[in-house]
Order: sequence, then C-alpha cells, then structure tokens
Amino acid sequence: MGAREQRPGAGGRRLHAFNGGVHPEEHKSVSTSRPIQPLPLLPRYVVPMRQHIGNPAAPLVQVGDKVLKGQMIGLPEGAISVAVHAPTSGTVLAVGHRPVTHPSGLPDICVEIEADGEDRAVAMAPVDWRAMEPGALRAHLRDMGLAGLGGAVFPSHVKLDPGKERKIHTLILNGAECEPWITCDDLTMRHHAAEILAGAAVMRHALGCETVLVGIEDNKPEAQAAMRAAAEHAGYPVEVVAVPTRYPGGGGKQLAYTLTGLATPSGGLTTDVGVQVFNVGTAYALHRAVALGEPMLSRIVTVTGHVARPGNYEVRIGTPIADLLAQAGGELPEATGLIIGGPMMGFDLPETAAPVVKAVNCVIVKDRLLFPPPPAPLPCIRCGACARACPADLQPFEMYWYAKAKDLGKAQAYSLFDCIECGCCGYVCPSHIPLVGYYRFAKSEIWAREQEKAAADAARARHEFRDFRQEREKREKAEKFAAKAKETLAATTATAEPGEDPEAARKKAILAAAMEKARQAKEGVQPKNIDKLTAAQQKEIEEIEARRARAVEEKGTP
Repeated sequence: MGAREQRPGAGGRRLHAFNGGVHPEEHKSVSTSRPIQPLPLLPRYVVPMRQHIGNPAAPLVQVGDKVLKGQMIGLPEGAISVAVHAPTSGTVLAVGHRPVTHPSGLPDICVEIEADGEDRAVAMAPVDWRAMEPGALRAHLRDMGLAGLGGAVFPSHVKLDPGKERKIHTLILNGAECEPWITCDDLTMRHHAAEILAGAAVMRHALGCETVLVGIEDNKPEAQAAMRAAAEHAGYPVEVVAVPTRYPGGGGKQLAYTLTGLATPSGGLTTDVGVQVFNVGTAYALHRAVALGEPMLSRIVTVTGHVARPGNYEVRIGTPIADLLAQAGGELPEATGLIIGGPMMGFDLPETAAPVVKAVNCVIVKDRLLFPPPPAPLPCIRCGACARACPADLQPFEMYWYAKAKDLGKAQAYSLFDCIECGCCGYVCPSHIPLVGYYRFAKSEIWAREQEKAAADAARARHEFRDFRQEREKREKAEKFAAKAKETLAATTATAEPGEDPEAARKKAILAAAMEKARQAKEGVQPKNIDKLTAAQQKEIEEIEARRARAVEEKGTP
C-alpha cells in the first residue's frame, strides 16, 4: 500500500485511508429496531462437522447415542480444526450427509439430533485463564469449539498463536461490520460490550500485547457509546475508534491499516506487521467459554430483507434455516431466494433445510425490487473502474482475463491470492462481469493442482522408498549369505582330513549342515489329528514308520 490520505479519528488517533472501496446502500436500520431475540428450543438440530476453514471435526457419536447440551460430538482433526458440540440434549438420529450452508451446495457429514425438550447440559465450569500458560489456554479454546465469527471463520486458537518469530504489539477488535444489511456485530456491541472486552482481555493475555483498539464504523453511534462506556471499566487500556464508513473497511488488512498505518505485505498476514484482528463476536464467545465454561453453541444471526420480522436472533448451531425464518415471521410473498452473508460477499442458498453454522452471520430474504436479477455480462471494456475500486491495490481486469483463459500462472503472477473477494470490482463493473466468481475459480483450480502435485510427490516418495528398501534387503541378504559361506569355509578347512580336497570338504560340510537342518525341522513338526485314531489307523501308521526306518537303515539317508 502506498501513501494515503490521513485524517484524525476520535480521540485524536491518526487514521489512514486505504485505496479503493465503495459505498453501497446500507439497509442496516431494517434489523436494528429490536433487541436480540433468543430462539426457543427446536425439536431437531442438524450439526455439520465442517464449520470453518481447515479440517472438519470427526464424529464422536453414533445413531442412538444420548447426548447432552455442550457435549463434544466432533473431535478436532489436525492443527486447523476445532471441536463441535451438541446444541441441546437428545438422541442422535443420524450421522451422515445432509444439506449444509456452503457456497458449493454440496452435502456434508452432519450429526442429526432429536431434542428431548429437557435441554440438560454437561457440567460447565469457568477456567482461571490468568494462571494458564498460553499453550494450555489455546488447547482449551480449541476443545471449546472457538472459531472466528467474522469473515474467514478461522480457528481462534491458531490466531492466538502467532509463533515465536512474530511479536504482536496490537490487538484490534473488529466492530466495523462494513457490509450492507448485516447488523449482528452492532447489536452484540450494544448489548454485550463488557463481555466483549472481557474476552479481549483473554486475547491480550494469550498474545502478550499491550495495545487494544476497537474499530467501529461511524454509522454505529450506539455501539460506539456502549463500547466506550465498557472501556472505562475494562481494567486495561482500550481505545475505541470511529472509522469512516466505507466498504470493505471491515476487512482485517484494511482495518489494520486504517488504525495503525501498517500495510500488510503481499501474500502476508497482519501478524507480519505485529497486528492481530478478531471480530467482536469472537471476543464475546471467548468470554463465555472461559467465564462460563460454555462451548460455542450459538451465535447472533441477522435475519433481514423480505421477511416479516427482521431482527437479530441468538441461534443455536445446527438450527435449520427454515426454522430460523419461521421464528422471524417467515418469508413475505414474492420472495425470490436467500443470501447467506451479505450481498457483497455472501452466496445464494437453495436449500432451507441447511443449518446455521458458525460462519452464518446473516440471512437475507431477497425480492425483485431490492435484488433484481443480474444483467447479462458484457465484454470487458478495460475502463479500469475495477482497479480504482480495489482495496487490495490489484489489477482485477488482468486477473479476470487470465482466469477466464485458464492461464493460472499469469493470474497468480498478478497477486491473485491477495484478493479478499470483497466484490468491489464487480459492484462497479459497467459490463456486469461476475469478476469474483472467476477469481474463486482460479484459486480453486490452483489449490486442486497443488493437491494433485502433493499427492504425486508423496506417491513418488513412497515408490522410491520401496525400491530403496528392497535393494537394502537384497544387499543385507547377500552380505549375510557371504558371511555364512565364509564361516562354513573356515570350519571345513579346520576339520578337513589330511590330504582331503578343501572344496570336497566344503561340499561335505554344506550337505551335513543341510541334513541337520532337515532333521531339526522334522523333529519340530507336531502331528495333527492323532488324538482319536482307530486301531486300524494306528496299525497303518506303525507299518509306515517301520518301512521308513528300514529304508533309512538300508540307504543311510532319511
């Protein structure tokens, strides 16, 4: 990022304006007129094992198992994974593929639970996080299912471990919530400001940093007032900063630059410049995990758009979207579909049986007035509007051309993976080209090819090791045989009769050794099925043994 316009923020902090960005209509007042509403207990929950970036959890339960609220039903798998817990008590009806809330539209492994209506919970107890080592604290948060409730849904225990080579000096709580329609963070800050800062204290302890900033867009005065009031009693220094309302000002890299002036290097993370960013909802969930001993069982979800009762609801993980909409009064007539997330970065959801997961922050019911069908895309005219709007200082039209042509190397050369998929380029494109779709395609193709290459490299390594092992075994066998032959030759030379040819003596010794080995093998054989022989069978065996003895006596060999 180059030099930017600077302006003073609230409290005198110097703010830094990032390039690009857009100002779409907000539509936030639609869902902020009512306090957060808890959803009543439902008869059935469908809990996916994959709810965040990284590896899905492995199911720990089977059909027919009885579970309690807060019981771990999914075990973390690998470093980038967190546990999954039962949202209520009941019986496991199924463990299998179900529709899930994901852009692919593909089903995934879920645990379906029939609620017993009692909502009985496992024993939950707070932890003394101040007395815990950072590593133990991170392991605890992993088992509590903590994942980011902002955009990327990254496991929180990983973000709280920047590594020995990085020193984090600033923790930023992201309350910008820049995308239109979404207000769950706004309402969370209004109603749970003290708990958010209590969770931030734990983050501050784990990261070992001193500075804590809370960035909130200046279109949320109630949230700012609540957070400033809570900051006075936080017990540590907290600065609440009003930042200009501009999308995507809530992007982690953009907010970090706005508040600190530190630009994240290409291909890097904000931790590379000593800054870590967490969503305010994540801080609230973390507080509940350490202060109440409660796993991540629910989250605040905005339900808005063409729906009877828009608002924000506290929703248990695994709640079917259809049930959530019903609690919000249902879709109004002439609804045309659903968006999960915001209109800029969200995706259409075709199946309302899909459940709420940790990544679901908003459900928008569309209609034709506010969400008309997109116009047919036209050819790119290279006007440069996308480049001017790009907050990551990229060349979107160049990435589009190469992604469309499947020249993935060139697309990557234009810093494809620095794209945050904010949608600003498509929003301003006069040709209505779905640019982000091309970038997502190119990224997925590159990831798929890298996985194929990694699999091929692993197969080649296994094949080479197999050849090496076989050659080693052959060499060891040959060396063992040569040593044995040398040993035999030395023994025969020492015991050869005077005047006897050494080679003849060696062969005689080898033959004697072979006969001795055969004799030992014969003696080691235990006859089978001889415990219930008839008299005739016993007589026949004795005759056979007698003939064998005479033959040995006559020929001198067994």
